[in-house]
Amino acid sequence: MNRHEQLEQLLKDMPKFRLKQAESALFFADWKSWNEVSTLAPSMREVLTQKVPWLSIAEVVVLKSKDGATYKAVVKGVSLPRVPTSRDFRGDRFETVLMKNARGHWSVCVSSQVGCAMGCTFCATGKMGLIRNLTSDEIVDQYRFWKLFLAEHPDFSQHITNIVFMGMGEPLNNYENVREALRELLAQTEMGPTRLVVSTVGLVPMLYKLLNDPLWPPVRLAVSLHSADPKLRQEIMPTSYPDFLEKLAEWAQAYFEKFDTRRRHVTFEYIMLEGVNDTPEAADLLANFANRVGKVRINLIPYNPAKPEVSDRGASITASEYRKSVEERVQNFQSRLEAKGVTVTKRRTMGDDIAAACGQLVTKGE
Repeated sequence: MNRHEQLEQLLKDMPKFRLKQAESALFFADWKSWNEVSTLAPSMREVLTQKVPWLSIAEVVVLKSKDGATYKAVVKGVSLPRVPTSRDFRGDRFETVLMKNARGHWSVCVSSQVGCAMGCTFCATGKMGLIRNLTSDEIVDQYRFWKLFLAEHPDFSQHITNIVFMGMGEPLNNYENVREALRELLAQTEMGPTRLVVSTVGLVPMLYKLLNDPLWPPVRLAVSLHSADPKLRQEIMPTSYPDFLEKLAEWAQAYFEKFDTRRRHVTFEYIMLEGVNDTPEAADLLANFANRVGKVRINLIPYNPAKPEVSDRGASITASEYRKSVEERVQNFQSRLEAKGVTVTKRRTMGDDIAAACGQLVTKGE
């Protein structure tokens, strides 16, 4: 039972506006517990304090990058019941990141799972394997955690303007909880759907599912492509398969038909691995595929090796065989794409000194 269902049950005999008051109160950063919610009667606050945790996650540690533009929080779930197995799921740690964006406001990177089952060879999280799905409350509360953090630092900008589902886990492998988290975030914040981005390795059946799901909000989607060569993609992303690109292209056409707007596009994320997928030939394959699909933007991502010495007192991750593409190769790759009419952006590396950059999130339980 998620928090909405708990509140709905506890307040079922109250006027309907009380449920809305209680849910909205959770997103008011000046309040840190039910006891502080002045819009609710004292008796109601007492019941909610006993029955509904204010936050479903607890801080383990917060790390700050040297430049002060990135913060990484290691958190753990606190509201799941103890299960009769060898593992106490309440102690499983996961990570969430706060990043200062170009306008001086903040973006939040949320995790959707503890670990990940996709096994991408360049990603530290994939080496953990999948431990469990996060609940919708645990996903939403990563955003709330950072709102409370900013409130404790009044000299910081208080504006979170973007949320990206690019942390630990494959969001579409936790479909229902991610969908409910998206819906709650859109209902309780001022962000519109284009301010939320869900990143996926490209689980085509789930991509079709969301396309036909009336409850799935029209948030932006980013597909981790990383190669337009089917064989190479399968080597670096074990969940890929020979006809993945064909299936993805077919899905993209259905997506564009559903969202018939000039502003709607799909982002292909592309991590730059020296000597692996950063060659002129790789650029030509990518450009041809992007032009075939249509309204596509390519986001070039620097490779960030795992750094176990700063990954939250984290799990032991061996050094990868991959190397980061040097700037000259990245620039040549970008220029080759742009010469073929492809829109290209480059992601900034942020927080790599605290293992908060793309592909570096990795933790272990207590």
